[in-house]
Amino acid sequence: MRHILVALALSIPTVCPAAVQMKPVEYKDGDTVLEGFLVSDDKTTAQAKPGVLVIHQWLGITDHEKARARMLAELGYVAFVADIYGKGDRPKDRTEAPKWAGKYKGDRKLFRKRLELALDELRKQPGVDKARIGAIGFCFGGTGVIELARSGADVAGVVSFHGGLDSPSPADGKNIKSKVLVLHGADDPFVPAQDIAAFRKELDDAKVDWQMVWYSGAVHAFTQKEAGNDPSKGAAYQEHADKRSWTAMRNFFDEAFAARK
Repeated sequence: MRHILVALALSIPTVCPAAVQMKPVEYKDGDTVLEGFLVSDDKTTAQAKPGVLVIHQWLGITDHEKARARMLAELGYVAFVADIYGKGDRPKDRTEAPKWAGKYKGDRKLFRKRLELALDELRKQPGVDKARIGAIGFCFGGTGVIELARSGADVAGVVSFHGGLDSPSPADGKNIKSKVLVLHGADDPFVPAQDIAAFRKELDDAKVDWQMVWYSGAVHAFTQKEAGNDPSKGAAYQEHADKRSWTAMRNFFDEAFAARK
């Protein structure tokens, strides 16, 4: 009997979960070397997979963006973490970060160029369905995905997590081809009401398909554990908002990618 059981066990195929792989990818903006990270699982399929661009917050690429890219890969997407600042170039701490982020917020043309270069790298990757590409971003990166949409990029949808919502060039709303999802802390002190009003007007005037979800009790950086747990500081992690916003993103991409299939 024991020999029979062993034989049966050997005849049953073993199902191994797909392993998520991450590799650095160098690309350039002129003489500036940029270093992003490509993240996907090793499961091969006959059908190309949707791609999702991940835009970092104002400290540059950190473990937070890499972890989110892994989560996207586990959902069956190919993720590419973009590098806006340059290989090895990072603010040393949060006191320097506003200056670094401000350089790109003050020069939207440069910001868009870096975003578009990263999008091009994602499109080049084998196994990526070029018709089904989206982008997500956090804080500074949340502003970035909206700028990517304003550039006229051919993407299915963009998702801004606690991003800035200013509208410096309202006419650019007419360039947006994608669906837009904004995930926002209802108590975020860094996004003025007038910015939200101007943002809404820009998208409405351009007849953009957009959604905005507000999370009660959430402030800025609600997806980032590194922000701590003290909302009185204006930026803090909130578990409910984090989990709900990720679910909202998943549902949004399900719809946006289905429309492009």
